[in-house]
Amino acid sequence: MQSASNPNKSTQLALTIAALGVVFGDIGTSPLYALKETFNPENGIPFSQENVLGGLSTIVWALMLVVTLKYVLLVMRADNEGEGGTMSLLALVFNSTKKHPRWKPYLLALGVIGASLFYGDAVLTPAISVLSAVEGLEIATIAFKPYVVPIAVGVLIGLFAMQRKGSSTVGAIFGPITIVWFLVLAISGLTGIIKNPVVLSAFNPIHAFYFLTGHGYASFVVLGAVVLAVTGAEALYADMGHFGKSPITKAWFTLVFPSLVLNYFGQGALILQDPATITNPFYYLFSGWILYPMIVLATCATVIASQATIAGTYSLTKQAVQLGLLPRLKVVQTSASEIGQIYLPGVTLLMMLVVIFIVVSFGSSSALSSAYGVAVTGDMLVTTILTFFVIFYGWKLPLALCLASTGFFIVIDLMFFSASLSKVFEGGWLPMVIAMIVFTLMTTWYAGRKILFTSLNSSSIPLSTFLQSLFLNPPVRVPGTAIFLTATPEATPHAFMHNLKHNKVLHNRVVFLHVEVLNVPWVHGDECCKIETLGNDCYRVSIRFGFMNQPDIVQALKRCAANGFEFKQMETSFFLSREKIVPVISIKSGMSIWREHLFATMARNAGTAVDHFNIPTNSVIELGTQVEI
Repeated sequence: MQSASNPNKSTQLALTIAALGVVFGDIGTSPLYALKETFNPENGIPFSQENVLGGLSTIVWALMLVVTLKYVLLVMRADNEGEGGTMSLLALVFNSTKKHPRWKPYLLALGVIGASLFYGDAVLTPAISVLSAVEGLEIATIAFKPYVVPIAVGVLIGLFAMQRKGSSTVGAIFGPITIVWFLVLAISGLTGIIKNPVVLSAFNPIHAFYFLTGHGYASFVVLGAVVLAVTGAEALYADMGHFGKSPITKAWFTLVFPSLVLNYFGQGALILQDPATITNPFYYLFSGWILYPMIVLATCATVIASQATIAGTYSLTKQAVQLGLLPRLKVVQTSASEIGQIYLPGVTLLMMLVVIFIVVSFGSSSALSSAYGVAVTGDMLVTTILTFFVIFYGWKLPLALCLASTGFFIVIDLMFFSASLSKVFEGGWLPMVIAMIVFTLMTTWYAGRKILFTSLNSSSIPLSTFLQSLFLNPPVRVPGTAIFLTATPEATPHAFMHNLKHNKVLHNRVVFLHVEVLNVPWVHGDECCKIETLGNDCYRVSIRFGFMNQPDIVQALKRCAANGFEFKQMETSFFLSREKIVPVISIKSGMSIWREHLFATMARNAGTAVDHFNIPTNSVIELGTQVEI
């Protein structure tokens, strides 16, 4: 009994340490800039002891309500077979509301908005995190000021350059470094508190109440800075599938939350003791020679935080492709054992260019803070709304309880989101523009695929009818197996008809293969294959994947052997249709001509089914067809 429990404890400890290195990187680096921006004189709140205590109280209670109550105790319970994140939550919502199809278009739009906002956050996190860490050099000596941006750009280029090697090679050191980071946060904060323990009274929420109600419009504006303390909360939910709910919860309560509170209070104590340190209270906690090692540690911590965001972007993009919201993209598996460790070259290059542009354009973390809150708070709001549909339709909880629990957090999210919107013209427009671009791409691709399939189906012949007529006067049959991929299993694939028209032969065994991605993260091997006999050695095979599975048709076909379907790769040819999209002005399509051209461009540049489904290139025959939409 003892020996059985020890490995479990060891595994939990390893997962908890790993979660520290990935999940809490973003929220863990917020002390670099959150308190500084909360007490920024531009917010219009005068400096006083009561206001400092009010700001600290607001930050602490934001961590308690948003992170602890909302994410750790509520949202993380809404897992999709252990997986979290916007796409997983959206898929779970679809499963929960199957009996209410009228909700689907609105929920889909809401989920796409949340995913789009995540991309806006994903390019801002590396920029503000690394920039705020390197700005510590300015505290050491003003001579470094002209080099802050170039150094930050260099660090970011190095970060994106190492993505091709995968995070597995450096992942082992992320956890220990983050543990050191949080311990330093706690110790430095405790040192400040000892010098001025009056800041401990900020635990009293009355201070937060007066801070948020006693300064008119300025109290509303400052919420846009306070929200910086809870950025990264979405990562707790998004990365739940990698580590599990228990390790993340333990890490939050035992180390992360106490360390953050201690450091914020320590910064507040320092500000009360010396108001001049308000320009960068985090780094002023460290003096003398220790400042330089702290800058190095902070830079490492921000690189880890950025790495987590980049990995989250890869995961979200892959899920969006699987769910039909984005075209196929090249995905490189960087680990033979961990399926979640992937690298997307195109996404990496685009992110790097955007992040560098942001750093050079804004030039400082203070300027970037105005842009940072909009995407984060918008994504939080979407998560809360989607959670309501899960707990009401999926968990079958009473409506009053569902409205009360999610309604409370919706009010908080709306307050933060509205406050962030007040800084739209100061930089908040940037994540909104990025989100709008991603939203347009996703909705155009989703709508375009529906129109494309409708067009193909309208000109197709039912498969059963076609086969009946075909075998009245069957063509010559040749050895081997022909597999025809089709998106519509009931219709005759265009590649099948073109092959008969031009080659005038039929293989001894013909398979019509349909690949379906379900609204669940994983479909296990024994559940992925369904075979239907159509007669005359013709078969309809349906292969199902979860949106977290790595699509691999060859491996899936090999598993079909258990169902009596023997797959011999050297005797098999795969026939694929390649559609050329031709945009035309048509009222029937319901899509404007510019979006039709955008869809056609996306289709031309999409990855091939050969790469996406891992089909052997030397076994593929592509037959083209032209489709007007």
